[in-house]
Amino acid sequence: MKLTVKYFASIREALGTGQEAVETHAATVQDLRGELVARGGAYAVSLAPGRAVRAALNQVMVDGQAVLVDGAEVAFFPPVTGG
Repeated sequence: MKLTVKYFASIREALGTGQEAVETHAATVQDLRGELVARGGAYAVSLAPGRAVRAALNQVMVDGQAVLVDGAEVAFFPPVTGG
């Protein structure tokens, strides 16, 4: 399936891109994150399982078990605080 994956804040900075088209067999957001981590390098560091990373699916906050559908938009971003 084809997805649009967006990256925000420090993740975008580390990867050097804010968005990419991804072809995947991942069933869930967690599976997709695992596929991206497997790329190694900045992906492995920025999206590592132990790092606090939030996800949105089609602009709705979700957990890792959210099911992906063809053409969806997935966004990854670190938690942010205001002040």
